[in-house]
Amino acid sequence: MRSLLTQHYPGELSIILVDDHSTDGTATVAQQVAQQVSQYLSQETFQEIVQEAGQPETPQPEIPQPVPQERAQQVSHESSQHVIQENVPLTVLKAKPLPSGWTGKLWALEQGTQKAMAQTPCPDYILLTDADIDHDTLNLQRLVTKARSLNLDLASVMVRLRCESVWEQSLIPAFVFFFQKLYPFRWVNIPHHPTAAAAGGCILIRPTALKRIGGISAIRDALIDDCTLAHVVKWGKQKEPSNIQNPKSKIQHPNTPPYPIWLGLSTHTRSLRPYPSLKSIWDMVARTAYTQLHYSPLLLVGTLGGMVLVYLIPIIGLPWAILTHQWWGAIASLLTWGLMAIAYSPSIRFYQCPIWFAFCLPGVALLYTLMTLDSALRYWRGQGGQWKGRTYS
Repeated sequence: MRSLLTQHYPGELSIILVDDHSTDGTATVAQQVAQQVSQYLSQETFQEIVQEAGQPETPQPEIPQPVPQERAQQVSHESSQHVIQENVPLTVLKAKPLPSGWTGKLWALEQGTQKAMAQTPCPDYILLTDADIDHDTLNLQRLVTKARSLNLDLASVMVRLRCESVWEQSLIPAFVFFFQKLYPFRWVNIPHHPTAAAAGGCILIRPTALKRIGGISAIRDALIDDCTLAHVVKWGKQKEPSNIQNPKSKIQHPNTPPYPIWLGLSTHTRSLRPYPSLKSIWDMVARTAYTQLHYSPLLLVGTLGGMVLVYLIPIIGLPWAILTHQWWGAIASLLTWGLMAIAYSPSIRFYQCPIWFAFCLPGVALLYTLMTLDSALRYWRGQGGQWKGRTYS
């Protein structure tokens, strides 16, 4: 929340936080953070005024300083909403009870986006983000600039995931590595390529695109909601005619699919969500891995076989080749292992892990293979897609 309230963004910005009745005090924490930011900005403005007047900057602990009008915050307790008026107005919206057929996150997004689009005037863009994302101060400005320059309906960045614990350093770079293999960013960004993807922690979308697809309701039961949203925006059927064009851009916005989307990788905006143990990462992957395979046993067998063939056979074959004096086989295994490490090393360097971690990819791939198998087993047992005590598949 603090990172959103302190965005260096030249345009108008308002924030809507949907409180899903969680027990972590979401609304209270958000209001406290907003008030702290307001006090900090007010003191910063006062110090700037003192410096411009040529007076020494001295602390005034006993004398309350006046808060400039543009920095002032007022808390409104009307009905179930709390609005803090400031340069960046903050609305904490109490979520309605979860209806049947919706996942909790998407129901919260539906209410937040409907609230945003009901504003007058309607915003040009809506940023969908998680509460545990720490945004770089220029993140919003960069996304809006990218969206305007390319006339995008959707722009998203995969934020830098937390990579501090032993298990995070061992497995998180591989998560990003495999995601990029499933959804090559370059393919996503090609308008006519069928691949569509987004990263749910940070998605900028046009309200007109949301209206065209029928709002978040179009993906209300999706487990992999970010990539599903990207696919519907890029290829979904158009409900209303749209002829939106940025007058400053020479790029014509299309009236028919595909609609332009963009996905990138952020080095500065980061996730604060910790994954301190193997179980926490295992559950995160197993929750949606079989969904990614469309619950197909055939795709599951093909995926497991492909992972074993590509990442495990070369390593398993190395000692066998040495013991049987099959030197060409040993050389082929070592060469394959080296190529794997070279392909994986950019992800290792991105997360600033020891470079020798790149040679651990076969072992990491084995764990991800087992996670995928466990995802299918959970689904067959009726325990798939578990999140916050709910089962969605």
